[in-house]
Amino acid sequence: MSPRRPTPLAYAALASVCFFWGTTYLAIRISLESLPPLVVIATRYLLSGSILLIAALLRGAHIPRGRELRVACLCGVIVHGIGNGAIFFAEQRIPSGMTSLFITLGPFWLVGIEAMLGGERLHMPTVAGMCVGLAGAVLLLLPGASGFDHAMLIGFLIVQVSSVSWNAGSIYQRRQHIVAHPIVTGAVQQLAAGIVFIPIALAFGGIHAAPSLRSMAAVAYLVIFGSVVGYSSYIFALDRLPVAVVSIYTYVNAAVAVFLGWLFFREPAGPRELAAMAIIFAGVAIVKRTAPKHGRSSTDAA
Repeated sequence: MSPRRPTPLAYAALASVCFFWGTTYLAIRISLESLPPLVVIATRYLLSGSILLIAALLRGAHIPRGRELRVACLCGVIVHGIGNGAIFFAEQRIPSGMTSLFITLGPFWLVGIEAMLGGERLHMPTVAGMCVGLAGAVLLLLPGASGFDHAMLIGFLIVQVSSVSWNAGSIYQRRQHIVAHPIVTGAVQQLAAGIVFIPIALAFGGIHAAPSLRSMAAVAYLVIFGSVVGYSSYIFALDRLPVAVVSIYTYVNAAVAVFLGWLFFREPAGPRELAAMAIIFAGVAIVKRTAPKHGRSSTDAA
């Protein structure tokens, strides 16, 4: 289904996605100041999924049942639980801005997984774009003045686990027959991730000290502006704007995250980081331009 005619409200929704999803990386870092990552993951998606699902029920929307419900729940655990959840563990080791830059490499995994599953083979321009983007990542991983940063490498690898989960879950969902509206499906996915992670959080990540008001406010921000407002705005914009236009949020999110990380925590944002950002963006742009066109994905949020 092609997008409806663009409206100022659609562009406003896209602008909110660009901003709010970019700020989630900073909010994640703040939430981890006094809360275990598993607790934040479970709390965030339990609350956001419940809010979105209640809103859908009040509007009389179709709620997934049977196999459609099982598919949505499985995708929710893979995409939100593992995919988005991995970002929390990455930010325990590397700056939030660097996490956002590594996340932009996600399209490489998308086209790679599609090719491995029998989709259209990778073409040389696409491979060249992937090499360009990876060169930017390597620039960030090179030893600095104090030597090689092992934490940066571990964080980078954790982010790749996140990207693989996002894209594998997205591809699997796209190949299934889904009747429910994307926002309703997203609500079920988020709620499923929250429910599954509750016992995991209680077993391995329970709260051992009183959380700070600052961290709790960050969790509330993630719930309201990251998962509810941001996700709904994304679906609204995607329904009314060309995919190529909506895809700019990938670049804006990373730029916002890097700036906020530098502004509030003085995270690195010097010449090397800015050069790496430009190289990664160039590689991602080449891949998006030359790779086979895939269906919409709503899984690229932090």
